[in-house]
Amino acid sequence: MIDLRPVFQVIGALLCVLAMAMVGPALLDYRDNHAEWRVFAVSSGLTLFAGLLLVLGTHTGSHRRSLRQTFLATVFGWTVPGLFAALPFIYGPLQMDFTDAVFEAVSGLTSTGATVIHGLDALPRGLLLWRVLLNWLGGLGVIAMAVAVLPDLAIGGMQMFRLEVPGPAERATSRTRRIALVIVAVYAGLTGLLALALWVAGMTGFEALANAMSTLSTGGFSTSDASIGHFDNRAVELVVMVGMVLGGLPFLLFFQMSQGNPRAWTKDGQLRWYFGLMALGCLGVSAWLTASKGLAPWDALRSGSFTAISVMTGTGLFTLEYGNWGGLPAAILLFLAFVGGCAGSTSGGVKVFRFQFLFADALVQLRRLLRPHAVLIPSFNRRPIPEDVLASVMGFLFVYALAFAMLSMALAFLGLDFTTAISGAASALANLGPGLGGEIGPGSTYAALPDTAKWLLALGMVFGRLEMFPMLVLFVPAFWRQ
Repeated sequence: MIDLRPVFQVIGALLCVLAMAMVGPALLDYRDNHAEWRVFAVSSGLTLFAGLLLVLGTHTGSHRRSLRQTFLATVFGWTVPGLFAALPFIYGPLQMDFTDAVFEAVSGLTSTGATVIHGLDALPRGLLLWRVLLNWLGGLGVIAMAVAVLPDLAIGGMQMFRLEVPGPAERATSRTRRIALVIVAVYAGLTGLLALALWVAGMTGFEALANAMSTLSTGGFSTSDASIGHFDNRAVELVVMVGMVLGGLPFLLFFQMSQGNPRAWTKDGQLRWYFGLMALGCLGVSAWLTASKGLAPWDALRSGSFTAISVMTGTGLFTLEYGNWGGLPAAILLFLAFVGGCAGSTSGGVKVFRFQFLFADALVQLRRLLRPHAVLIPSFNRRPIPEDVLASVMGFLFVYALAFAMLSMALAFLGLDFTTAISGAASALANLGPGLGGEIGPGSTYAALPDTAKWLLALGMVFGRLEMFPMLVLFVPAFWRQ
């Protein structure tokens, strides 16, 4: 029998954090003399009560968790808070039904950015702040999971990023705390700098803070239905592009730099691939805009670069509605969405390092054809890639492709057209947000989809954000045996 008390402890702590986050929108609505502050106040109280009940009622005195407890805490630590985060959507002015509210909350916490809400420009500021707070907290949770959980669970090659900490458990705990403090400080600091830059560029203070939070978290919730295109400001777009690029970087590098290793950036091969693929995507989309849409070269570069960066980092903000472009740009954007950002970033997708592993292994296979008796080992950042890591990556990619195919077919079975089903499945698994086509493309919402499709997509968001295996392992009978 699995001891569930440590799992309840984690869930309770996360609910307490969520409850404290609800105080901000409540105060803002109270200041704006909007009655919804009461909804946030009551929702915060209920969430805090549930969180404290779990924390205090399951206290064990030990902070160590077994492998199975870690899997359970990881899965339910993402799903349960989504139910409580939906309360302001259900009882607020939108009066959303349960399905739509959970979809919106899960999309926010997984920093996906898919929405069922239309008319953002007229919503109270408290609700807008709540949406971007979900993005921001979700982005921070993604980084924490990538640094502290997935490497130890050996998910899809992430064991290559396991932190080697010699010495007793106390020393390991101390270093983990230092890493967490540095990453939280960097995350909050970059959000503040981004908000300041957006304010200087022309946004109001509230718009700057809200869009900074959704940009760095690569969540994609904005304050307007037209997203960043609403501002029609080149300086704003440039700042947002920088913020999206930062969101796709490996945040562990900031800790390494703080430890006296300023050249860590130059030694990480992920960054070369990350910037290289991003540059190729920007040029490809920009060239198509010039050739097919007749845009001037600089305007095409401006819009094409913004779109490619937003899609690759999984942010989902937009200046042009690219849903009906089709052809070459659609293929480029779909590929970039699957690639995603770096390991340890807020981005979704397969992640750049896994493509590097596959490329390194393919090169070794080619060289072995020419030199059958040579001892050739693929490497990553000048470290050999073990066979079990390559096998883990291959297994991850197979499950990812299978999940994409099954989710696409399920959506098509529910009556969605081919483009909507394919792009919706890709968007959910890659945590991108907007899909392609007129129904769920940029500027549109997921509101018209059947409820069953929304539940499947919400499941796909969590599935993609958890990198699949933590959820799948719960369905293995051996997991529940003593």
